[in-house]
Order: sequence, then C-alpha cells, then structure tokens
Amino acid sequence: MSWPLLVIGFALLVAGGDVLVRGAVALAARLNVSPLVVGLTVVAFGTSAPELASTVAAALRGAPELGIGNVLGSNVANVALILGAAALLAPIGRNEAFVRRDLPVGLAATALLPLLALDGTLGRLDGAVLLALLGTYLAVLAWTDRGKVRAQAEAAPDAGPWRAAGIAAIGIGLLVLGAEATVRGAVEIATAWGVSERVIGLTIVAFGTSLPELASSVAAAVRRQGDLVLGNIAGSNVFNVLAVLGATAATTRLPVRPGPLAVDAGLAIAASLLLLPFLLLGGRLGRGAGVTLLAAYAAYLAWAFVAG
Repeated sequence: MSWPLLVIGFALLVAGGDVLVRGAVALAARLNVSPLVVGLTVVAFGTSAPELASTVAAALRGAPELGIGNVLGSNVANVALILGAAALLAPIGRNEAFVRRDLPVGLAATALLPLLALDGTLGRLDGAVLLALLGTYLAVLAWTDRGKVRAQAEAAPDAGPWRAAGIAAIGIGLLVLGAEATVRGAVEIATAWGVSERVIGLTIVAFGTSLPELASSVAAAVRRQGDLVLGNIAGSNVFNVLAVLGATAATTRLPVRPGPLAVDAGLAIAASLLLLPFLLLGGRLGRGAGVTLLAAYAAYLAWAFVAG
C-alpha cells in the first residue's frame, strides 16, 4: 500500500498547491496586504500544518528525534529544494523585507534551538519562549507591512474576502491530506529499508511534509508571484521552529541530544546563507541559483544517509 499512497499524496499536493495560491493571491488583494505577508502568514501556516501534525505525533509516541529532524530537515528542503526548483521555473526577484527582516528572523530562530537544548531537553518553558517570539514576530510583521498593497488578484478576481479565504482553506486541506498520504507511504518504505529514525526525520519525513511548500511555491512561481514564494519559504521556516517546535515542547517534554541538534541546526542555517550571494550581488534567484541550491540539497541528502 506504500507506493499507491505516494501517488495519491502527490496528486493531492499538486491540486492543493494551485488552489492555495489562487486563494492566497485573491485574499491579499481583498485585505489590502502584500503577497509577501500572505505568504508569511496564511500560506506559511497552512503549509506548515503537516510539520506540526507529524512532529507532535512523533513526540507523543516517544520519537522526538524524528520530530525535530523533521522540522530542521524541512527547513533545509524549503530553501535548497523548493527555492531551487522555483528559481529554475522563473526568476525570483530580491525583496528587501525578505532580506532584511524575514531571513534574519529565520536564522536567529534556528540558532536559538541549540542554546535552548543545552540542558538536553526542550521543555514547556522553552516552548513558551518560542511561542512568545512567534507572537512578537507576527505583531512586528503586521505593523511594518500595514497598508502596503502590491497584490493583484489573478485568480477569482470577483471573490470577496470570505470566498478567497475559503478557496485558500480548501487548498490547505488538500495539501494536508496529500502530505499525510505521502509521508505515511514514504515512512513505510523507509522503515522496510532499515533507515534510522533520525535519518527518516531529516530526509523522508522532512521531504514529505515540505511537499505542500513545494507544490504551492512552484504554483506561485509559474504565476510569477515571486514575493509569495519568498514569503511562503521564510514564513514556513519561522513557523516550523517557533510554532511547530514551540507548540510541541509546550505539549510534551522533548529529550534531545545537543550535539546532533547543533549539527542539524547549523546545516539549516548554512542552507539559508546560500541565498545571500545571489540576492545581494545578483538581485535575484535565477537558474544559476536554482542549480546551486538543488545540488546543495542532493549533497545534504547524501550526507544524511551516510552520517546517519
């Protein structure tokens, strides 16, 4: 049943990605906010739902390394795989808010994890800290981007805000269902091959739960919505660390190994830093950046399986 689940999951993800982008772009126009902000909030939170569900489930069943590996592996996949694939389809222009605000926040949140885990655990207090930082970030985001309208509804142009939100919600639902089917099939295959829990989290589960971001970002790239792509990735990475791990740690204590966590967090940070030369010097992510990022992701997968 593993392979049919993968096929069904991929089909749902492709459909969900297109529906979510249509609804999100229309919602941006109706609410007078930029596509970047919609990507950072509505799309990012919706596409991070699989990470949240799988990480909480892993923690509750006593597999914290799978859940934490899922989050950090997903962040690597978001940058290297998803932005790489999107950049191959269409150039993604530099966005100042992404470079100066959202990317640094994601880097700082990831760097904070090993510090919180120095005592060998992520507990309720750590979870509260992460959730408080998420609330602060969202408040700053709402304040600094208020009134900046750069969106034009390319899909459902006559949709009111509630209808646009409903379209986005349907897309999110399809993405969650698709990710669940994909991850279940992939984990069954990986387990049958005897792959370790940490490697499953960093690679198979991380890839599966990043498929919503991949589907929605590719759909946005095809529609030339570069800001939505950047917002989706930046927001998803922030949500993965602050919301997913914050909510999970607040729910149940997560025993961790500080050394491996520091390595995994460092690799997630390194993946994000790969973007800076292209954005700062070239002003965009083009095909050269796409090839570089995809090659980096292939190298990351090879390292994970060899080191794990």
